[in-house]
Amino acid sequence: MKTNKINLWIIVGIVVLNSIGYSIVLPLLPFIVGKFILPQKVVVWMSILMSVFAACTFFAAPVFGALSDKYGRKTILIISLAGSIVGYILFGIGGTLWMLFLGRIIDGLTAGNISTLFAYISDSTKPEERTKWFGYVSAAMGIGKIGGPALGGLLGGINLGLPFYITACFIFISGVAVYFLLPESLLFEERTKHLNINSFNTFFHFKAIFGFREVRSFLILGVLFYMGIGVFQFNFIIYLKDIYHWTPLIIGSMLTLVGIFEIVTRALLLPRLLKHFNERSVGIAGLSGLSLGLGLIFVSVYLHSVIIIAFAIVFIISGEGLFEPTYIGILSQSVNEDQQGKLQGVNQSLQSANNMLVPLVAATIYFYSPAMLYAIVTIIVLLSVIKYANYIPGIETQKK
Repeated sequence: MKTNKINLWIIVGIVVLNSIGYSIVLPLLPFIVGKFILPQKVVVWMSILMSVFAACTFFAAPVFGALSDKYGRKTILIISLAGSIVGYILFGIGGTLWMLFLGRIIDGLTAGNISTLFAYISDSTKPEERTKWFGYVSAAMGIGKIGGPALGGLLGGINLGLPFYITACFIFISGVAVYFLLPESLLFEERTKHLNINSFNTFFHFKAIFGFREVRSFLILGVLFYMGIGVFQFNFIIYLKDIYHWTPLIIGSMLTLVGIFEIVTRALLLPRLLKHFNERSVGIAGLSGLSLGLGLIFVSVYLHSVIIIAFAIVFIISGEGLFEPTYIGILSQSVNEDQQGKLQGVNQSLQSANNMLVPLVAATIYFYSPAMLYAIVTIIVLLSVIKYANYIPGIETQKK
């Protein structure tokens, strides 16, 4: 298979637009929800709103992934982007609380763009090149995380609905680029030939993918990783506020540096390491870094030090940046082309389940003891390191 770099760079560009669009709206959520909810209940309803989106994505992602195996990546990607456009327009109109939920539900039920984009990359690259390109896509997401919130705050100062309309425009541009610039990546002869009622059953796709023993084992490894990084993403800002009393300005500056470091790790460090080490070794190093970083946060509960916090962030972000692309890259080699969409959809669905459950469980444990939370999550990631270190590469034998 010959890698078409022009098409892949178009994919990276689309991811940048989508990431900026998604990140634009984040600073505005408390304010737009606050138009309909009492101030003391805004956090609760925001959590419900995000959980509804995650639940819809959980059920929809495997289905859209399987449909892309049947009808091609391009068609499903356009449908997914169209759903996001409608969702953000409804959110921008935001006349009532139910309209906000409708917007999130529509966007969530058509949330197949990430899994379909990953499947497109799998179709378009040689196995040994996939991890590098998954790293570029992840770095593209990081670009959006840096610029999006600042732009959202600026536009939201003009009108609360404006960032949502701008997001819809960005996604529309992405859709136009897909339609006119991207060729279909999945050849007709490589597509799934049959479609039945089970194709719309999320749990049928889980059963099919988890039926491969080593694929199942590798997906569980990914779940442990996403649990670890999820605790960091959803809890660390609260931890810095409560334990270290950092101001919003300091935290915002820290998040900007995190975004920059994330891009550097995935776009520059990862490709260079892959020239000298295999994906498995880089992945183990990434998981080890994540566990060390989480362990340092545990230490910082008892030994307050900005230096310890700084090293924790470095190890966590570099660990995430090295493991996630290698994980997706190896995972993509586990099945044939006609199951790439289904596989990536199941993986995205598992991430959505993490997004629903991890914040709730982490908040409960954190309320009891911050030290206990980071001790538990450090042990979980350490177990994943041990599991990966004892893992014998043979995942590609699951192809049929």
